[in-house]
Amino acid sequence: MKACIDPYHLIRASASRFRCAPTRLDPTQRAEAERLAERSQQLEALVLATPEAATTQISAGQIDTGLTELRQRYQDERAFAAALSDSGLDVAALRRALERELRFDAVLRRIGAQASAPGEDALLTFYQRHRDRFAQPERREARHLLITINPDYAENRPEAAHTRIAALAERLAADPAAFGALARRHSECPTALAAGRLGILRRGQLYPALDAALFALAPGAISAVLESPLGLHLLRCEHVYPGQTLPFEAVRERLRAQLGEQAARAHQRDWINALRGRMAVT
Repeated sequence: MKACIDPYHLIRASASRFRCAPTRLDPTQRAEAERLAERSQQLEALVLATPEAATTQISAGQIDTGLTELRQRYQDERAFAAALSDSGLDVAALRRALERELRFDAVLRRIGAQASAPGEDALLTFYQRHRDRFAQPERREARHLLITINPDYAENRPEAAHTRIAALAERLAADPAAFGALARRHSECPTALAAGRLGILRRGQLYPALDAALFALAPGAISAVLESPLGLHLLRCEHVYPGQTLPFEAVRERLRAQLGEQAARAHQRDWINALRGRMAVT
């Protein structure tokens, strides 16, 4: 016989899987959401039946905070009340569901905290085996200047636009340091407000022609006139940040947190599997 689906678990499953309320699901989606809800409901019941859960207390303040966070997802109190009504819940039932969810989460955190923290040797071994993960590609700091092409405006018709940007390129050839000032005055891109600054870029963040040109420029150099779907561009390479592999010392604490989280999740899985094994035996 199919278990009765708890409305709160169904709401959570619908939101996480389909990003909508259960009442908006089609029959196929509803069946999937119910399957997920039943599974999470069974897991919650399994965990909350343990001695660890019996000694885990959730305060009224924690429940109040959770309730406030839920309310904030809705346009107003009326919309929140309607969502509860549609799901067959009232505030009291929702508080009970939140208490169970918070206690479930707290128990799993307690179990995860029992996992052994990764030692220095484990961190270093992981780093050495996965050095490619810590490689930073070359990056370029750049400015650009854009003249758009728009047949509706005389100054932006193709011939006029090419003439305008060619004149700017000529001025910059004589005075490259004027790029920011000219971009602020003449560029038709929002970055004109920042003197044409594009920031620090990796390969692949610009249109292909612009990307290839930027990563071929020496620091301080200015590109030839380039064309993209936006219009005509000039680029200036401000600085080159060479590619590098971050040293172990720079990533040690990040690795400690990452491997610690993995160990905690593994410990939680093992604990839950052991619970399921004991339930199967009994």
